[in-house]
Amino acid sequence: MANFMVESCVKFACSCGILNPLSKLYFCRHCLKIRCGFCLCHEVDVRFCSNCLENIPSSEARLNKSRCNSCFDCPCCHHTLSIRATSAQVARKSGEETPKEGDAADPSKVLTKKSYYLACLACRWSSRDVGIPDQISAKGAWPENEYVYQSRFQSILEYYQNVVIQNKQEKQEMMRRKTLKAHKFPSLTDRTGLNVSMIRRQIGWPDKNTPKITKATVTPSKALEKFDELPEKMFTEKLNLRNVTTIEQRHGQPAHQPFTVNKLYPQRKNLCIKRSLRCRQCEHNVIKPEYHPGSIKYRIQLFAAYHVPDVWLVSCEKPLKAGVLCQAVLKLSNPTIHDMTITIMDLPTQDEEYEMMEDLKKSFEKNFTSLITSSSTALSTSSFSRQTSITEDPRLVSKKTTADMKMLESSFILNHRDDSAEFDELAENPTVKDEHKFIVSRKSNKVSLKVNFTPNGDLVAGDEVIIGFTMQYTYINTVSNTPDKKEPQQHALTSRVYINMGRIPE
Repeated sequence: MANFMVESCVKFACSCGILNPLSKLYFCRHCLKIRCGFCLCHEVDVRFCSNCLENIPSSEARLNKSRCNSCFDCPCCHHTLSIRATSAQVARKSGEETPKEGDAADPSKVLTKKSYYLACLACRWSSRDVGIPDQISAKGAWPENEYVYQSRFQSILEYYQNVVIQNKQEKQEMMRRKTLKAHKFPSLTDRTGLNVSMIRRQIGWPDKNTPKITKATVTPSKALEKFDELPEKMFTEKLNLRNVTTIEQRHGQPAHQPFTVNKLYPQRKNLCIKRSLRCRQCEHNVIKPEYHPGSIKYRIQLFAAYHVPDVWLVSCEKPLKAGVLCQAVLKLSNPTIHDMTITIMDLPTQDEEYEMMEDLKKSFEKNFTSLITSSSTALSTSSFSRQTSITEDPRLVSKKTTADMKMLESSFILNHRDDSAEFDELAENPTVKDEHKFIVSRKSNKVSLKVNFTPNGDLVAGDEVIIGFTMQYTYINTVSNTPDKKEPQQHALTSRVYINMGRIPE
């Protein structure tokens, strides 16, 4: 867990050719392929606030610019602000009613009133530092800072919205003129819309023609040739860095970008999302979270670490030298509940990779045409527009091997995952009787292997030594795509693995 955020030296090749560690890959049980983030379609399911866990609709989130209405972030350290209550004694007026029965309305007596302000529990910043008045209620309407160019940004935004709507209307008008009439015998009134509009008005129907939107006029921005010089105190007075905002604090308020700390205002908290990932080839869900913002569970979780055997680099026994035989110890683990037969093979050549890319394109086109023919016209049209725009083309693996690895003699069995076997030290493995010479140790679902490799002779000091191999493993698919085969099917799948052994020492 300590090395979770460290870049892994073992990477797997996706079906599209991009290298990623196994923790960042997914597995499609319908295509039986490893998928990366580019091979999946990302769909936003839920928008929520991470502090109050309020589920916010997409229309409201778009209106509020994807920010929460009730939660604020600290402008100094970007932690969530807390609402603090304080009490203040206020003199009672003569006309006010007494809070208790029998108490005389004495103006000399005082009332205790509560007020609320925003405070950060991390850096001790509060809304009182910038002069924001306290609110009477805990969920009060906290005032927002008005920026200098707010009206300018709003006018530009409205201008471009009108430009988009006008272009859309012109495109629809052009398409309407180009399309042929649907009926066989057109009426004379259809050639000019004048008579049709008069008939609609006589009946009492609204006019069919929508009014065209005109572009709003916006004054263009002009560069200033003359501007005020810096004040003399910028050069004479000593600068106190505690009062100057940092780059991170200025980027947190891009519309204002204050220079001093006393002008930092609380910012509304950004919304978080829960997204579902869908395979672009077969249109099946790979990741599907729960809709409730407070739940961290998944409805569907097809991470590659749950289906593909993982590979770790344990040690490299000899120092790396160009042209000298070296040894390394690799550890493989089986995450499934079925035994796997592992075979280590050579990587495909460049011509074989091109053939794999062509086969992948043909399989995608075949699945896509079957999807169109089986679905309705409207659904197939929407699916076609989505697939043609976001499909990731396969490519060659960018990382090349710089060492020649000696393949293992034969295949070996990798036992299934058993949680109880980890705590039983005396448990023997009944499935494996005669171990191979390249197997160093075996425990439960993990096997340590000794591999030999020779770095290329043209490597110099500082060059990376990268070995690669194709790992073939048996996978039991419990999801059947055809109704005839209801029993689990066994498949022989392959994964390309690349390992960075280190650099040539000087």
